[in-house]
Amino acid sequence: MSSGFDGDTLVETEVRSGAFPRLDDGQLAALEAIGERRRVQRGDVLFREGDARYDFLVILSGKVAIVEGYDSGRERTIGVHGERRFLGELNLLTGQAAFLTAVVEEEGEVLAVPPERLRELVTHDTNLGDLILRAFLLRRSVLIGLGAGFRIIGSRYAPDTRRIREFAARNRLPHHWIDLEKDTDAEALLRELGVSPEETPVVIWRGREVLRNPSNVELAKLFGLPLPRSKDEVCDLIVVGAGPAGLAAAVYGASEGLDTLALDALATGGQAGTSSRIENYLGFPAGVSGAELTDRAVLQAEKFGAELTVPARATSLERRADHYAIGLEDGQELRARAIVIATGVQYRRLPVPRLEELEGTSVYYAATLMEAQLCRGDPIAVVGGGNSAGQAALFLTGYASHVDLIVREPVLTENMSRYLADRIERKPEIDVHLHSEVRELCGRDALEALVVEDNRAGDRERIEARALFVFIGAAPHTRWLGDNMALDSGGYILTGPDACNGDMSGDRVPLMLETSLPAVFAAGDVRSGSIKRVASAVGEGSIAIRMVHERVGDRAGGQAVVHTQT
Repeated sequence: MSSGFDGDTLVETEVRSGAFPRLDDGQLAALEAIGERRRVQRGDVLFREGDARYDFLVILSGKVAIVEGYDSGRERTIGVHGERRFLGELNLLTGQAAFLTAVVEEEGEVLAVPPERLRELVTHDTNLGDLILRAFLLRRSVLIGLGAGFRIIGSRYAPDTRRIREFAARNRLPHHWIDLEKDTDAEALLRELGVSPEETPVVIWRGREVLRNPSNVELAKLFGLPLPRSKDEVCDLIVVGAGPAGLAAAVYGASEGLDTLALDALATGGQAGTSSRIENYLGFPAGVSGAELTDRAVLQAEKFGAELTVPARATSLERRADHYAIGLEDGQELRARAIVIATGVQYRRLPVPRLEELEGTSVYYAATLMEAQLCRGDPIAVVGGGNSAGQAALFLTGYASHVDLIVREPVLTENMSRYLADRIERKPEIDVHLHSEVRELCGRDALEALVVEDNRAGDRERIEARALFVFIGAAPHTRWLGDNMALDSGGYILTGPDACNGDMSGDRVPLMLETSLPAVFAAGDVRSGSIKRVASAVGEGSIAIRMVHERVGDRAGGQAVVHTQT
């Protein structure tokens, strides 16, 4: 077995971060009260890649190795853990499949706690729960950074390769991408698996299981993501969109007793989920990554009983006698007495020639670890003058050799927070081009350079760049609504008095976040006049639930119970 890192000799930063803590006597006693001791022998497999369910395990004596590709001929040891360490990662709380295998390396004894008992403990024992949750979140990040988990083999020029990689990255699924264009061992691996290059992209799961160009739904089934289920009954609330606003609505709706269902077309987290660090969110003085904020919100929503489904793309909204029906892309229908629309926005595209041609290889609309790893050591450019562009530029300096930030505005602080602008100005790796726009994309199969024009002087300059990150404003996700709802000239949803139309009676003036349809609310970036900030979106999502109660409270099937949170 090749070794990734030893659990007992981890770099100090990982130990300090809490990814692999040792439990003290009090914590062991709390777990022993709900678990059972088991003797284990060398070679015992405690759980395997693909297992949908396994126990939370604490090592009381002996050692356990965490292995990728067990029994595949391509094994890699990710870590070796000893006494007082616990095994597992985020999938123990989310219900996803296991991405690695645990093999006993030195005989001893473990404490096994059923996952449902662990979830109860995490909820009621704050200190121990925080310790375990923090470790699981960090371990997921470590696995993603190591490229552990399943493998994707495909060409960087293939749209389906990009789709699969985006689905995996946005859902924070540990994986490793093998590029047919660059990896010299890729074709040999395909021959070994009996796959021709024409059949790619493929996903390799559990070492030998091959899926040829799987759909997002097939991937969701494989890894245990919660897919939509047909429901005959009408639930209290459907939240469409699982970004910050949608997740807040799901948390508050479920915590107040509403039968709540939240769905998203691609992944939880929305645009915020792709942010490397959110530094101005209340309560996180050191900042928090969009991925961690999302994972915590998802666990919180599920703790209160909300049902989250991904991927599930809403395609229609239809008003019935006493409820609404949401049509899904796969033909299913979900029904609820109230709807919160939190579908957010998508970034606009640059109006330059050849943009679409290079989008699959060199042009990106998010700056996550996936995109950053693609441009490691290369010069890159970021276009945009808002916070998203600023955060992306700062994050990418850790991977790219140089970053050019192209801003149309005359000053950096016109649309960007001062703290971000100050940090960018102190970064020697970032060159800022003010009052400038991209005019040309240069390169044959992939981006090589940009031609940028200074809008004041009219001068043009060639800038070397192997990747282009675009953050130039956004358009709302509202096309699926058709003509059913009042929108502003930009396609954003009108709410409150602005949503009034001629056929409304005096007693049917919409509430503050209510749309032109009764009991249908909009929250977050998709709403006309909203403030495009994570904190604002979370606030609107929670406020919308109060208005749901005002509009349909007596008709809701759930018993409204307000939980006091501290």
